Amino acid sequence: MVISKDSVVTLSYELSDSDGNILEEVGSKMAYIHGHAGIFPLVEAGLAGKAIGDKFDISLEPVDAFGEYDEKLIRIEPKEVFPANLEVGTQFEGLPPGDEDDKWVVYTVTNIADGQVVIDGNHPLAGERLIFKCTVDEIRAATAEELSHGHVHGDHGHHHS
Repeated sequence: MVISKDSVVTLSYELSDSDGNILEEVGSKMAYIHGHAGIFPLVEAGLAGKAIGDKFDISLEPVDAFGEYDEKLIRIEPKEVFPANLEVGTQFEGLPPGDEDDKWVVYTVTNIADGQVVIDGNHPLAGERLIFKCTVDEIRAATAEELSHGHVHGDHGHHHS
C-alpha cells in the first residue's frame, strides 16, 4: 500500500530548526489522514505515493510551516486586566485588535514588569525555517468514523473519552 487520499499515515520524525537545534526528537510519532490538511501541505505532497519504510526530508520556509513572525501580534496590556495568578508562559485565546475575520489566536505571556504584561500571538516557531525528516511506519485505510471526524483515532492520533 502507498500513501494516497484517505490513508492513515503514521510517521517517525525529527523536527529541527535551520541551526540544527532539535525541536522534536528523532523517533517522535505522529499520525494523520492524508488529503485532509492534517500536516504541512508541502510535507503531505512529498509523502504522496510513499510506502512503508520510505524516508522523506524537507526544508520548510516559514510561510510553509508556522508563518512569518508578525509584530502586530505583540501586545502590551495593563496587568490589572489579567487574573492575579498570571505568570510568564500562561496561554489563552483572544482576537487580535482590528481583526475583522474573527480569527482567534493563542497568546502567550512573555513578560510581566512594571504593571504591564507582554503577550505574543505568534506561534513559537513563527519565522523559523524548519527541517522535517521522517520515515513512514504504517499506512492503512482510514475508517468511516475517522473520515467523518477528520482525524486519526488510536495510537498517535486523537483519543475520545
